Amino acid sequence: MTPQYAGLRTLHADNDGLNVLAFPCNQFGNQEPGTNAEIAEFARSTYDVDFPMFAKIDVNGDDAAPLYQWLRAQAADEEGNADIGWNFTKFLVSGQGEVLKRFGPMVTPEEIAAELPSLLS
Repeated sequence: MTPQYAGLRTLHADNDGLNVLAFPCNQFGNQEPGTNAEIAEFARSTYDVDFPMFAKIDVNGDDAAPLYQWLRAQAADEEGNADIGWNFTKFLVSGQGEVLKRFGPMVTPEEIAAELPSLLS
């Protein structure tokens, strides 16, 4: 799913007022075992990522970052589960801090782009 980095970069670049923020997580199949610097370098060198890459965090469980505790509480997945099922789960949050929508890992940035006009109007 790492090719989604390219689409997220495009979302970030092509939509004024939309900021993509990335929070790497290694809780899913050991997909992000590197250091914060290694993960950021991979995203930059492979997908030309220029949006903020934060430090690696947990998104589920007792050690979940407070941000993800809040996001999960605000928007369950399509099956009603609060926990994050896999990397590249995405949340659209308004400038006022309202969670507008949660997107599953398989939803592409291009699909999100198509929904943005109706979600942000």
